[in-house]
Amino acid sequence: MNSHHADLVLTGGHVLTPDGLPGSPGGATSVAVTGGRVTAVGRDEVLDLAGPSTRVVDLAGRLLIPGFQDAHVHPATAGLEMVHCDLTAARTAAKTVAAVAAYATTHTDRAWITGGGWSMEAFEGGAPHRSALDAVVPDRPAYLPNRDHHGAWVNSRALELAGVTRHTPDPAGGRIERDADGEPTGLLQEGAMDLVGRLAPAPSPAELRAALVRAQEHLHALGITAWQDAIVGAVLGMPDVSATYAALAREGALTARVVGALWWDRDRGAEQIPELLERRAALSHGRFRADTVKIMLDGVAETGTAAMLDPYLDGCGCPTGNRGTSFVDPERLPGYVTELDALGFQVHFHALGDRAVRDALDAVEAARQANGPSANRPHLAHLQVVHPDDVPRFAALGATANLQPLWAAHEPQMDELTIPFLGAERAGWQYPFGSLHRAGAVLAAGSDWPVSSPDPILGVHVAVNRVLPGSSGPVFLPRERLDLRTAITAYTAGSAYVNRLDDTGAIRPGALADLVVLDRDPFAGPPEAIHETRVALTLVEGEAVHEVSGT
Repeated sequence: MNSHHADLVLTGGHVLTPDGLPGSPGGATSVAVTGGRVTAVGRDEVLDLAGPSTRVVDLAGRLLIPGFQDAHVHPATAGLEMVHCDLTAARTAAKTVAAVAAYATTHTDRAWITGGGWSMEAFEGGAPHRSALDAVVPDRPAYLPNRDHHGAWVNSRALELAGVTRHTPDPAGGRIERDADGEPTGLLQEGAMDLVGRLAPAPSPAELRAALVRAQEHLHALGITAWQDAIVGAVLGMPDVSATYAALAREGALTARVVGALWWDRDRGAEQIPELLERRAALSHGRFRADTVKIMLDGVAETGTAAMLDPYLDGCGCPTGNRGTSFVDPERLPGYVTELDALGFQVHFHALGDRAVRDALDAVEAARQANGPSANRPHLAHLQVVHPDDVPRFAALGATANLQPLWAAHEPQMDELTIPFLGAERAGWQYPFGSLHRAGAVLAAGSDWPVSSPDPILGVHVAVNRVLPGSSGPVFLPRERLDLRTAITAYTAGSAYVNRLDDTGAIRPGALADLVVLDRDPFAGPPEAIHETRVALTLVEGEAVHEVSGT
């Protein structure tokens, strides 16, 4: 062995390496780190690299894995919700309204009530009414996006300030929900959110910084060492956090590796590409890069805005005239993607419905035909409904499937607001993780936090079990389950591939020492107990960014 002493040695446990399962005969038990990189992977012989100043961590049978990477997340928005009117924990209409009332009572200095994270399943038909907000906040405007940020709940005062009445037309790409008399109900979908959202006070630079730092601490505590911020730009009620990232990176305060996905303005066309080039050059510093473009192709299934090949069904199971919404002209999309690809941009698609998925794959295919193979690694996020004919196209085109595993389970939003309006056959095409894997697609994974929990362990649990932790209900499409190694790989090597961080995502000599020590080896326990796993230590380049006392 090399006589040079390591900075850090982790030993006495199980190591997840690219070519071996933890605990297998001859499998690695020890890792050495020097100068921020892995310098040795092996067994007891690695201890020879320990010197007087080497930190030695006894894994005590625990599992060492590469750092998790979230391929689709909104940390600043989540951080802001954590300090404003946070509704993410409320699961009933009464508790949601009570949380708003409590916040309003204790924050009388706030001119607006902002925050969000309410769950559609808490309200009948997924649609709260302004009257419930009026009862607890009658004198100040309230603007509260829901959990997935595709809709916002507002009160009468907010509608009044925005000038939204029964005569206000639906904006392009949006919908004002109305009652039987044509009056706005206080629920604004998609592009209609901006009617009120543009009036709400923007967070100050100091608030944005605090939110992002708080979110970074939370993500590190969950073992996340890198992520892709899925919207870098001011849109859909989300603040533009690009300058905050750049400032933190310049100051050395950004301890994670972050890829920023620049927002594609869906009301414009190719004329915005020179601006994207300027932003890419101006914003990339240190551990932050802004070399991806996010194109949101459709909405969400629960509101009937995800773009479908065939119509949604009504409450009686009959076809409607609604096939969802395409936010970007499918005929122009291939040209946009081809030009972005030629300029070295990665394209990050939001694609929920099967029509949006097909449009995205068609655009990637056009770019491949025009430009040939590239290293830009386009990826499609969400993939709620994928037509079986399109499953093999991911591998054929080199398009990564970016999974949000926590959504692939039976719960009220799925069972009451989605499946009845898709129909049995199409409902069976949802979140086809196993089919994509068997067809050779590269799998990455993310959370879409604050839409759902950012905890990768919970995501891995659902990807493997296709049930939520603690649920005694039926398995959701069991043929689409992943094995544990494949699920962890999606959150590590798969997301590292998407993030073009090729010296991360695997424990091998020469790789950056972005590592996580789990408090146990989940491979040694039953699949239904995966969610009980916790993170004990998170390292970025061998330096602890989160550590549980006693590790």
